[in-house]
Amino acid sequence: MESSPALEVEAALDTERQFVLTLGGFALEVAGATLVTHERLPAPRFNFVQELGVGAERQTAFFERALDHYFQRALRPTFRVPIPVPGHLDAGLRRLGFRPRPAPLVLLLTAPGSLSAEPVSREVRPARATEIDLVASFWTAERERPEFRAALDVAWNHPNPHEQLVPLLAWGDGEAVSAALLYRFRGTAGIYGVATRPAARGRGAASELVRFATAGGLLEAAQYSIFADSERLEQRLTSLGFSPARSFREYELPANAELAIPAPGPASPPRWRPPR
Repeated sequence: MESSPALEVEAALDTERQFVLTLGGFALEVAGATLVTHERLPAPRFNFVQELGVGAERQTAFFERALDHYFQRALRPTFRVPIPVPGHLDAGLRRLGFRPRPAPLVLLLTAPGSLSAEPVSREVRPARATEIDLVASFWTAERERPEFRAALDVAWNHPNPHEQLVPLLAWGDGEAVSAALLYRFRGTAGIYGVATRPAARGRGAASELVRFATAGGLLEAAQYSIFADSERLEQRLTSLGFSPARSFREYELPANAELAIPAPGPASPPRWRPPR
């Protein structure tokens, strides 16, 4: 796998965290990891632990602290660990009921203008303000839509300094068939949530949308990033001009797992003495 300078990778990961924050989430830094959280958007995409380095002798306290943070909020986080995964973290996560997803999560990077010059065969453009409900419909059902729509509206129309959010739409046969959120923080932009209507999948709409996002001159960004969660998607993005930069193993709880930390075992004598 090709490598990318560490600073570019960290800038891309920071942009992803800022994307969650601008939609109303928050990030809590603890020793060894960052806990990215969005209480009103419970999807794993907005609730994950970015592992930064946890030692074997400190992992028990780390897991208790991290899981307590999410379980108190009835959230099911994923743990994102850079590959190769240390053996003690893999064993610890499995002991807590987490299981690795079949395919790694791969972060890919590209510079502006480096994507395929293949012409776009359909209309792709930034969404209009009046199309916010249409944009939100690509990722939410009616029940969850008001919360996401409100967060999207704030980030889109009232950005903080150093950031910009541009929803994109690809059209076919007179209707919107694919959408994505292009978000820039400082000099790095990320392409998030690329989604295509089921009836339009396999026709290249998502690929054309990604090409437009980086080659359309929409943002002043030094680099662009996107994630792939399957080998097929990674190969497609590589063919478009992206380069794999870092891969992660994602661990998740099965749907039937209870949100509880296992009992510590039988009571033991105190390991400290109170001050006299």
